[in-house]
Amino acid sequence: MEYRFKKIGIIGKFGAPTVGETLLSLTRCLLEKKLELFLDKDTAERHPENNIPVVTREEMGERCDLAIVVGGDGSFLNAARSLARFDIPMVGVNLGRLGFLTDIAPAQINAHMEEILRGDFIEEKRCLISGSILRDGEYISKGAALNDVVVHKLDIARMIEFETHIDGEFVNRQRSDGLIVSTPTGSTAYALSGGGPLLSPTLQAIVLVPICPHTLSNRPIVVPGNSKIEVTIMGPSGHAQVTRDGQSNETLVAGDKIVVERYDHAIRLIHPPSYSSFQVLRQKLGWSG
Repeated sequence: MEYRFKKIGIIGKFGAPTVGETLLSLTRCLLEKKLELFLDKDTAERHPENNIPVVTREEMGERCDLAIVVGGDGSFLNAARSLARFDIPMVGVNLGRLGFLTDIAPAQINAHMEEILRGDFIEEKRCLISGSILRDGEYISKGAALNDVVVHKLDIARMIEFETHIDGEFVNRQRSDGLIVSTPTGSTAYALSGGGPLLSPTLQAIVLVPICPHTLSNRPIVVPGNSKIEVTIMGPSGHAQVTRDGQSNETLVAGDKIVVERYDHAIRLIHPPSYSSFQVLRQKLGWSG
């Protein structure tokens, strides 16, 4: 049989006890179909029993026409940031708690992979955002995020103070525990816990959600996806930081400007043909229970 995808990269979750078993099940399924497999270098170091060629993320992006992430949403976020610029379709096998991004259960690998490999799937394009730190007129760091860029206080019981501008226009100055700048994908993550709205995942928009604001009239704002958002730290230095997707942290000082805008690349997210975003919300959030 002629399959849609022939060179497949596999990435496994770090430290999950069930990853090894699921990886073996997945690779067995794919090798039976005579497909060419490549294993992520970090995954191979933890699971050397898989006799599959090992590649870096960059090599995977250049050589493969599909990437499969075995893990939870955190593993998928990490993989998406490293592979987005290669325009490689991605699919997730869920070993996490929620699975908003990794929607194939291990028991369904054989059935769903057969569908996807035949070309029977739903594909979405999900936007990413970039978060940069501008200090004394120079950019000192930059990184992509699929869920969110968060400016927040450190581990002390005091608020931070900052100003927000959108496309050069002053929005407000607030004191709060921070600000979540989220993609539609991230609207089901930290932004949701902060009281933000749920956005349709393919919407071209960005949502700003204040974290425990001192003034209760500070509410979430949804802006166009091509907006340029600038958050400037106004208070004392040393007790604020910026986090991307909850996986990278950098300390901020007074005067730092965090610039958030749409990333140059999107990800191509593959779902089984039975996928429904509203069904996922009903299941994960306990609606209609």
